[in-house]
Amino acid sequence: MAAPLRRKFLGRLTLPERTFVTDALRTETVGGVILLVAAVAALILANTPLSGLYQDVRDFSFGPDSLHLRLSVASWAADGLLTVFFFVAGIELKRELVAGELRDPRAAALPVVAAICGMVMPALVFVTVGAAGGGNLRGWAVPTATDIAFALAVLAVLGTALPAALRAFLLTLAVVDDLGAILIIAIFYTTHINLVALGLSFAGLAVFWTLHHKGVRGWYVYVPLAVVIWALMHASGVHSTVAGVAMGLMLRCTVREGEECSPAERVEHRVRPLSAGLAVPLFALFAAGVPVSGGALGQVFTRPETLGVVLGLVVGKTVGVFGGSWLAARFTKAELNEDLAWADVFAVASLAGIGFTVSLLIGELAFPGDPRLAAEVKAAVLIGSLLAAVVSGVLLKVRDRRYRKLCEEEERDEDQDGIPDVYELDSPEYHLRMAAIHEAKAAEHRRLAEVAAAAESGDDGPA
Repeated sequence: MAAPLRRKFLGRLTLPERTFVTDALRTETVGGVILLVAAVAALILANTPLSGLYQDVRDFSFGPDSLHLRLSVASWAADGLLTVFFFVAGIELKRELVAGELRDPRAAALPVVAAICGMVMPALVFVTVGAAGGGNLRGWAVPTATDIAFALAVLAVLGTALPAALRAFLLTLAVVDDLGAILIIAIFYTTHINLVALGLSFAGLAVFWTLHHKGVRGWYVYVPLAVVIWALMHASGVHSTVAGVAMGLMLRCTVREGEECSPAERVEHRVRPLSAGLAVPLFALFAAGVPVSGGALGQVFTRPETLGVVLGLVVGKTVGVFGGSWLAARFTKAELNEDLAWADVFAVASLAGIGFTVSLLIGELAFPGDPRLAAEVKAAVLIGSLLAAVVSGVLLKVRDRRYRKLCEEEERDEDQDGIPDVYELDSPEYHLRMAAIHEAKAAEHRRLAEVAAAAESGDDGPA
């Protein structure tokens, strides 16, 4: 009896999956650069004479008191704008479950195990450091999240041509991370629950699902309904971003007869630029502005809560993602792509240590009664993410030449039909086209050789 074929870990993506990943990450990369600019702007505003104005704007409150929605600008950014981010995360998760890496349980085991280990290990590092130093352990979840936009911004700045399979692996890690983060927020950082408001919010979600699956279309129907669902979720005491994930998961990802694309793909195409280019950067602008001085930086490495965040991101994430990947591949007998090495997985694991958006959000939720500690934890998130970016950048640069060669092979399209050649190697039509192209090139070379020979002999050559 023949031995079963071993599955590939980080093998070549299918063409539709590759196209989706390329389009999605292109938007996230641009958004990540904007996010990076917003974070730098926040730090400048918080550490210059403009800090007073910055603080006044961030703390300015507006909204209807009767609906419990009189919030500060910073809270509107965290509770409102990040709901858009988690809405897109919900769509991504649904798509991964239906048509992506998570649709096959055996194939999904690798990124899911890697992501879970990549959340558990940083939490363990934080708890170990915090317990040893007698610190507040409520921030154990701060270093568990990966910020895909910030990670891709680092790649964009470094110019690293990361192969599509590694980028898809990073994207899948981030999607599972986002799901884990929203579960953590809903379960561990919900202090009180208004059951009436929560029930009405669930009723609104049921209406949303029914209208969507009945084929009702029109933003003017869903946007007001989404706002009502969000407001009820906010009033319930459960963090309002949960509403965003729930609505994203309800969108249909399959294509019906007569449709060019699924509703989820259509909505994501429209909303992702809003999330990556506006919602997340604005959140970062009001969340990342923490005073940073020499003394404050020194405290980050001496206080157990902040040291736990830094080590959790830099060490815990790397060890967790890499160890989870290796163990999953070992026990599922998956073979690593022969074009890559485990050093590449280690580099991506260190890149996953860039935790920014969700880490900042959890930092605010973990210490609501201690603004000073919350600010120090935010500073630790920034420092830990910066260190992870530097480490991953160095590791990825070591293999940059290899990555560029792989990307060139993935992108090569000699017959210029819009489909990379690696996806057509088994097509007879492709080989016929390539034979015709090579024959045309050979004929042109012969003609040029005849012209050169005729010029040397003084003959005018063929007309």
